[in-house]
Amino acid sequence: MALGNRLEDKVAIVTGAGTRGEIAGTGQAASILMAREGAKILLCDIDIDRAEETLNVIEKEGGIGKIFVGDVTSEKDCEAMINESIKQFNKLDILFNNVGGPGGGMVTEIDEEDWHRSIDLNIKSAVMGSKYAIPAMEKSGGGCIINVSSIDGTQAGSTRNVPYSISKAAISHLSRIMAVHHGRQNIRVNCVAPGHVYGAFPNRFKKMEEDWRDLRKKAGPLGTEGTAWDVGWAVVYLASDEAKWVTGVVLPVDAGVQAASPLSMWDDLNDSERPQGRSFDKKL
Repeated sequence: MALGNRLEDKVAIVTGAGTRGEIAGTGQAASILMAREGAKILLCDIDIDRAEETLNVIEKEGGIGKIFVGDVTSEKDCEAMINESIKQFNKLDILFNNVGGPGGGMVTEIDEEDWHRSIDLNIKSAVMGSKYAIPAMEKSGGGCIINVSSIDGTQAGSTRNVPYSISKAAISHLSRIMAVHHGRQNIRVNCVAPGHVYGAFPNRFKKMEEDWRDLRKKAGPLGTEGTAWDVGWAVVYLASDEAKWVTGVVLPVDAGVQAASPLSMWDDLNDSERPQGRSFDKKL
């Protein structure tokens, strides 16, 4: 089911390339879409069964992929992952640092173990993966790294999740720093910041209730629901030569949530007219 050749002859690594259950996650969606555009994919996941689900889709559609089972919070596994890409495909062009994980609580509620786990999943994984990817990309003539932040990395989210939010803010800044440090090696570094996506991550414990799902839709100016596939298409763009002059960017994929304030969305969130006395639209 190849759609085009935007990533023809490219080799990509996707971390967290599997998914949980029937709802696609960003790693799975990005892997499938990049394969459809001609890339060879090394599917990295800590769970081989999840990775095999993604590989089955890619191979049924005529794409090419291999599996690497590893824990990207381990520096040793990150090094082995990059070496596996060279072994299987002789080079590396794209690294999508997709692995991440939750971390809840206000600062007064944080459990130390949970704090370290969230930092390791969201930051250390990207740092260590990039540490070994950059030299490999340079040998291949350049490449691109795409990290995953969140709207929670720029503003307080719908839940009290300090470890998660702080780590996502750090990923955004890490992407800018890396873009500056490695631009002369012909390596671009960008970041996607998903909004209220209906995907595997928010449904990881139980399926989202419909009233909460509806509220998430209303929170964005577009008023529509995003999926992992929307994030995946953003990744395809950033990985392609169409974005060859784009680096150091944090790209929101959020239906415009970060462009709005709570009061600007009053009417849509409440399905009602704006309260009297709060409109400045009328001429004085």
